Amino acid sequence: MKTYSYVTKGTCSREILITIEEDENIISAVKFVGGCNGNTQGIGALVAGMNIDDAISRLSGIDCNGKGTSCPDQLAKALTQIKSGIA
Repeated sequence: MKTYSYVTKGTCSREILITIEEDENIISAVKFVGGCNGNTQGIGALVAGMNIDDAISRLSGIDCNGKGTSCPDQLAKALTQIKSGIA
């Protein structure tokens, strides 16, 4: 397993900590630092065990109050960077 950290942009949460089973591209755990505690815990619980590609597909483009992004969208951006080897 490998753990990644992603600094969010444009959201209440400040950072996302993501643990991934590297060989299977499966998300093991996600923890948001800051943000709406219940919502971010819910996002983490929903994506645990999910394939990275499926999570990106479901979360990309979700907007929070016209900010142009959201905590789920930032998670999708982080996962996209991980997949592309940037993270």
